[in-house]
Amino acid sequence: MSQILARAAAYPFLLNGEWISNGTPVEIHSPFDRSVVGHVFYGNTSHVETAIRASVAAFQITRKLGSYERERILGTISRLLSEQAEDFARTIALEAGKPIKTARQEVERAIYTFKVAAEESTRIEGEYLHLDTLPATQGRWGIVRRFPVGPIFAITPFNFPLNLVAHKLAPAIAAGCPIILKPAPQTPISALKLARIIDEAGWPPGALTVMPLSNEDASTLVTDERIKLLTFTGSSVGWDLKSKAGKKRVLLELGGNAAVIIHSDADLAFAAERCAQGAFGYAGQSCISVQRVLVEKSVYREFLKLVVIATRAMRVGDPLDETTDVGPLIRETDAMRAESWVKEAVAQGATLLCGGVRNGSLLEPTVLTNTRPEMLVNCREIFAPVMTVEPYEDFNEALRQVNNSPFGLQAGILTRDAQRIFTAFNELEVGGVVAGDVPTFRIDHMPYGGIKDSGLGREGLRYAIEELTEPKLLVMNLGA
Repeated sequence: MSQILARAAAYPFLLNGEWISNGTPVEIHSPFDRSVVGHVFYGNTSHVETAIRASVAAFQITRKLGSYERERILGTISRLLSEQAEDFARTIALEAGKPIKTARQEVERAIYTFKVAAEESTRIEGEYLHLDTLPATQGRWGIVRRFPVGPIFAITPFNFPLNLVAHKLAPAIAAGCPIILKPAPQTPISALKLARIIDEAGWPPGALTVMPLSNEDASTLVTDERIKLLTFTGSSVGWDLKSKAGKKRVLLELGGNAAVIIHSDADLAFAAERCAQGAFGYAGQSCISVQRVLVEKSVYREFLKLVVIATRAMRVGDPLDETTDVGPLIRETDAMRAESWVKEAVAQGATLLCGGVRNGSLLEPTVLTNTRPEMLVNCREIFAPVMTVEPYEDFNEALRQVNNSPFGLQAGILTRDAQRIFTAFNELEVGGVVAGDVPTFRIDHMPYGGIKDSGLGREGLRYAIEELTEPKLLVMNLGA
């Protein structure tokens, strides 16, 4: 072990109620300056087998927990997380490179996620059915109740290392499902710290495993039939995981290249400010970051001027600096890839209005115009602080341009015309339409997920709980 690794804080993983540090030690580096944030321990195939067996055994406990117990545990998690909020925010800033003020917002959202999960754990809906609707069914009625599916395997990405973990763990606890979590290799520390809180809150031993793993060692959790559901947030590799998952249920959130339509009746100053924030916050590393902006032709030039001003006002730098708006990309190779896509677009005729300059893993917020739909900056998910802006003349054509994408997560529309809003709602091929704002908007209890290559299923506490439970029918025959 290197000297740096020896000096760094150590974060063991949680397995079957114990904190394990006999795995392979791995350094976690800041994406900003490559300093060592800490080190974690990777589990192996033996640890995976222990995790599966512990989850299966724990399911016999969690499936019988009263809703008041699940509510108490989730409420305690929310409270403890609130008490440690600043420590978590600093951890996110260090390991993910997220600006500290944005990291604080993520922690606030995670606190809320567990709070809502506590509430939802006591109102998982059932149903009463009239079954005496034919003479032959006289005296019969039914009730439908939802039951937890069983042990879950969850994989989370780097970009929201606390709140996207919360979106896996909170609904699982609310539903009564044991869960094994593989956190992102770049940002596991936030998840391991959260696991300590959940353990302290009283979730049964064995019902939670949080363990860094190589993809190879994690493969058993994808294929093993004792795991009843796979939930994955990340890249298009999710489709490959689905093909290997066998009979288990699969939930996927796989990103997008979100578009926003700005019509001539919109507040252009507001639209420009929100587009800059939506495109460049956390260096564009969000599945619903603004990537494509379509502006009605009569206000296109005015919007361009405003959005460039808003973009140039954003400060790039150290994520621990309170004034920083845009920090580093998670890896320098990601910044290099985004830079190359921008240069390729310019070489093919696009106009660079601002940004495009890279310094290591930092990429200045970038605005392009005169692009074409087939350019990589438009047709792929760039996951970087890059926005394209193009004019449109016909509103229906703008809708078609938004739909001209393999992705379908969220889209935004800024107009005061209710008819256009409802037309967009009917016609856009996305999981969510945000009217009066950019597609980057999300609050954690709303249904969230996409269609096409953007995934399967929905997150958002009540909706996720439905995904993690199965309805079961009881038929009563009073005439027997």
